[in-house]
Amino acid sequence: MTSEAAQSRPVRHAADPAAVAALAIAAVAAATLAGAWFFELVLDIRPCPLCLEQRYAYYLALPLALVVAFAASRGAPRPMLLAGFAVLLLAALANAWLGGYHAGVEWQFWQGPTDCSGPIADLGSAGTLLQRLDSVKVIRCDEVQWRFLGLSLAGYNALISLAMAAIAVWGIVSAKRAA
Repeated sequence: MTSEAAQSRPVRHAADPAAVAALAIAAVAAATLAGAWFFELVLDIRPCPLCLEQRYAYYLALPLALVVAFAASRGAPRPMLLAGFAVLLLAALANAWLGGYHAGVEWQFWQGPTDCSGPIADLGSAGTLLQRLDSVKVIRCDEVQWRFLGLSLAGYNALISLAMAAIAVWGIVSAKRAA
């Protein structure tokens, strides 16, 4: 091969494993949010308050993982990448705990928050009660609206969050090795 041909051929570099890990976390977060919105908007399975709280970790993880991926691909300082992955890991683990807690509430292992699984305490005046009951649909945290293979959406959230935590650990290990 001539030197001209060698120079015109594109050089391929191996992708930074930290960037790949961050992109994987972003993809999982985006797919999970898309799935949640699909269940809510298309299948009309309304989220309870605990379901909505479980989305916060994905709302954090998606943009943060994209920033970490961009930073890793640009050769950012490894301590910065480690900090980003640490936040992603903590968010995923906290969300796995919340998903497990919610699944336990659904299985009646423990009592859930009173605002979505306890008795309704304040019904207001009797004159407006029927009007308010027609306009409000209470989504209870302790009632499963959908199951697949024995797991509710809260159970799947716990598993997905644990998978994201494992990917974040892979990102941390990758970032440390590259240092």
